[in-house]
Amino acid sequence: MKWQGRRGSRNIEDRRGMRAAGGGGKAGIGGIGAIIVLIVGAYFGVDVSGLLEDPGAGQGSVQSGQPLSAQEQASGEFVAVVLADTEVIWEEIFRSQLNAEYPAPTLVLFSGTTRSQCGGASAATGPFYCPADRKAYLDTSFFATLQNRLGAQGDFAAAYVVAHEIAHHVQNVQGILPQVQAARANATQAQSNALSVRTELQADCYSGIWARYAQERLGTLERGDLQEAVNAARQIGDDTLQRNAGKTPMPHTFTHGTSEQRAAWFARGYESAKLSDCDTFSARQL
Repeated sequence: MKWQGRRGSRNIEDRRGMRAAGGGGKAGIGGIGAIIVLIVGAYFGVDVSGLLEDPGAGQGSVQSGQPLSAQEQASGEFVAVVLADTEVIWEEIFRSQLNAEYPAPTLVLFSGTTRSQCGGASAATGPFYCPADRKAYLDTSFFATLQNRLGAQGDFAAAYVVAHEIAHHVQNVQGILPQVQAARANATQAQSNALSVRTELQADCYSGIWARYAQERLGTLERGDLQEAVNAARQIGDDTLQRNAGKTPMPHTFTHGTSEQRAAWFARGYESAKLSDCDTFSARQL
């Protein structure tokens, strides 16, 4: 992916090197790391809920900490460039397909723990989007997890992670996330999980649209980049994560979709480049 030396977004809130203080809480939409933690906890028969609720990351203050390393600075620059690309792309899509203006979100970079209006977050929850404050949250150390533990290598795989969380922002702006939240409030656990799967697969489809525009409008993709993104989508499928944790995949517990579903919906968005073709909620078969 061609990103070095390119313009970065100003909608970055860098909290890395800082630590949060205050009450606890839970993260918002799209926490990939949380899935891994929960699966590992279920496998070993331990309660890992404490790992998903950071006691020092609620409605408190942010305090100064350590300076950033060269690698952390490079990761921040990379995320800023990817975020800037999403802004250019979604501004065009909103104008051409929705006849509307795109309200760009803020992306919060953090290390270890932080706070959001959706509650506290830690590195264990992975990247997530909080509909309440319209911010995406990312601990850049997750990129190492993506490559070393999940087998999703390459800078475009990391860019896909950012694009997926921004896709949740698009869903929120469209009013999709509030509707899903309302429906899940009165649903059974199985129904709630099914709604979550459709939400995540739509975000994957939107990410495919982003990849198509990045290739055709911005010319930032290099050979093999698209395969990196598709592989990343496969590696974080519920069935693959459960299987890698030594468990037999249990479809009724899925919240993000299978590897095949995630890759297929990403490909659908890439091939179509139309928001209307990403309606997972009306699809009879995912």
